[in-house]
Amino acid sequence: MPIGPLGLITLLLLAIGLALAVMYEEAGPIVGAVGGMALLVISFLSTPLSLYLLVYSMLLGPEFVAGGMGGVSATQGRGVTLRFDDFLLAIIGFVWLVKSAIHKEESPVKYTPLNGPMMFYVAICLFATLMGVVAGRVKPQTGFFFNLKYFEYFFVYFMVVNAVDTEKEVRGLIKASLITCFLVSLFGIAQIPSGERASAPFEGEQGEPNTLGGYLVFMMAIAIGLLMTRGAIGQKKWQFILLLGAGVLGIFATLSRSSMLALSVIVLVVVLFTSYKKPLLFVMVLALIATSPLWAPKSVKERVTFTFTQESQVGQLRLGGLKVDTSTSERLHSWENSFKYFQKSPLWGAGITGSPYFMDAMYPRLITETGLLGIVAFVTIVYSLFRMAFLCYNRSPDPAVQGLAMGFMLGLMGLLIHGLGSNTFIIVRIMEPFWLYAAFLAKAYLALPSLEAQEGRPEPMPSRTALGGVG
Repeated sequence: MPIGPLGLITLLLLAIGLALAVMYEEAGPIVGAVGGMALLVISFLSTPLSLYLLVYSMLLGPEFVAGGMGGVSATQGRGVTLRFDDFLLAIIGFVWLVKSAIHKEESPVKYTPLNGPMMFYVAICLFATLMGVVAGRVKPQTGFFFNLKYFEYFFVYFMVVNAVDTEKEVRGLIKASLITCFLVSLFGIAQIPSGERASAPFEGEQGEPNTLGGYLVFMMAIAIGLLMTRGAIGQKKWQFILLLGAGVLGIFATLSRSSMLALSVIVLVVVLFTSYKKPLLFVMVLALIATSPLWAPKSVKERVTFTFTQESQVGQLRLGGLKVDTSTSERLHSWENSFKYFQKSPLWGAGITGSPYFMDAMYPRLITETGLLGIVAFVTIVYSLFRMAFLCYNRSPDPAVQGLAMGFMLGLMGLLIHGLGSNTFIIVRIMEPFWLYAAFLAKAYLALPSLEAQEGRPEPMPSRTALGGVG
């Protein structure tokens, strides 16, 4: 296959970087600069190719912790985690803005039903952080960078909505994300023999099993939605069954109780949804769940029962006659502390990173950092996401869109459960794929002619943006 101008330029830049790395022992900055130039060229000449790189790097890119607490992960401490896709997204975004400025006749940001709720949430977080800075609870630099990290995945959404134009590009990005999910699942499974809890690639010395679990829960929901919808994936169902098998094993390998609970809820919802058509399936799944203590892997059973069987330690809470492990106790303490702080600053909270408590659960952190306004903004986004997905499922004639919408609703439901034990909706490695699929649904939503006619908006984009099957 002949190499085009883009390939030649990219290979030339990478060859220069490799040559410099061989010639000089400390050529890291030079290689980084050359790599950045190559990515800049790719982004400027081919936006779809740069988006493919972004999708693959979401879970397969290395990360670095800047300013973290010694021996504590960035998720737990106040360190800012920088990853390869952060830099890639900045480069792609810069090029996109430049192109938008050049093509002034086109609107740089298209209308979607999520624009308003997202901007409302951003405004509340910024306002709460500003008030935290004024009150001395938030360090300006820390608050600024954490807000950027919180909103990075929103930028993914706007990038995809505005830069992806054809059905082929959408299907290609979906396939790329599913391939990434399969590779990450295999990586998690490969860690089982080590006896350690599985985590995503390139997470440093201390991985985050909960993060990998949340990501896999969402991607499994997408696969389930597509697999359940007739005509959505063509004749390649075996590929999705293989992906589901690998993903479920990957979730088990994380030993994340929040992830296993979220997956169980998704399975129950699917069974209830199909029970009127297949009552035998409903009974079989219930029996499978009821007998899970007999067939579940030993490590999974031990992890679940550990909640109530941990040896007595300082900090354990008691619920009636049961004592719960220290990890669960810390999350319950988070709820207690969040309600205490809510009484001090009920409207806008302490600001991003302004909480005096360690919060390892989404909702206590939301209450503490952004108060009642943040709760309203978060609920507004969740409602808007569910509504958009439901309308796509209910009104789109494309089976692939219906399957994607069903999977997205299941995934959102699962992540809401996952947030009981993790900061799910501010973890970039979970939220980047999540908002990638939200962007796909937004494009499908804009292609619904009945809604366009009812709401009196401009003509939708061509029907070529429909998925037309992803199998």
